[in-house]
Amino acid sequence: MANRKLGCLTIFLFVAFCASVLLNFVLAVAAFSRLASNARDQESKPRFRETLVDRGAHGNRDKIAVIALRGLISSSISGNVGESMVEDMRIALEQARDDDNVRAVVLEIDSPGGEVTASDVIYNAVVTTRAKKPVVVYMDSVAASGGYYVACGGKFLMANETTITGSIGVIIQTLNYEQLFNKIGLASVVFKSGKFKDMLNGARPITPEEREYVQGFVMGTYDKFLGIVAKERNLPADGLRNTIADGRILSGRDARDNKLIDDLGQIEDAFEKAKEFGQARGASVVRYGPPFTISRFFRALGKAADSKIELTLPKQLLPQLESGRAYFLPSYYAP
Repeated sequence: MANRKLGCLTIFLFVAFCASVLLNFVLAVAAFSRLASNARDQESKPRFRETLVDRGAHGNRDKIAVIALRGLISSSISGNVGESMVEDMRIALEQARDDDNVRAVVLEIDSPGGEVTASDVIYNAVVTTRAKKPVVVYMDSVAASGGYYVACGGKFLMANETTITGSIGVIIQTLNYEQLFNKIGLASVVFKSGKFKDMLNGARPITPEEREYVQGFVMGTYDKFLGIVAKERNLPADGLRNTIADGRILSGRDARDNKLIDDLGQIEDAFEKAKEFGQARGASVVRYGPPFTISRFFRALGKAADSKIELTLPKQLLPQLESGRAYFLPSYYAP
């Protein structure tokens, strides 16, 4: 009799254990499903994480959003949230526009410029934001060429006295290696559908007609840049063309004297100016940064596991310009 009771108890405990394991398994699957769903939601609508820079008045929910544009402007550079750094800038500016608590934006630029189209895309995103909320641009060490192009979209432009800016111009470059080919006995064979199809072919000299065509393209793009500067800064285009818009770089002080910017100061002065324009003296200042997501965590683990030796080139040797692409860059960045 005792053995029968013990056997029944054993069976009961076993069934209870199996039921518990099954229940825990179902709960675990449900939890992972919710986690995956949240991760998908974050991926479908990415948002930047806010880091507090300066706490505002107690109980005041107003914010000044600080968005940083750093390094080469290029659609080929991967983004932290979007597919590229250009998409990152668009997402960050949109987030600031849609946040009712954000009263103004400080766009902090530290960039020598970059691709023409990428610069134009970010400029238009800044202009769209400016139409809804004040955008104060603060130029850090460098805000030249494409960096200045983007800055023109702001309501108020501020720089340090020693900031490098200006460099209003366009550059396209290619490499001619015909003489090298001749020395080693190589020849380029090209089949083309039209006379201009290989006009930047480095294996042969550029023809006068090709040179004229490329120069015309460069000047057309330059005229667009010049027109934006003239419109946004309320300056005559011809006056700019014949003076400071010849590709030269300017210090922050020279830029102010030539009305390319509005004032000189430090980043804290830009915060105060944004609070003034946003009518939010008691606002907190928050900086946008990449969010933590499950996918980013696993990507970081993958990168950590992928052991490799990297050679970092000196900054002045970067960026490496791609042949045939148009850039808003100072001439000293062209190798």
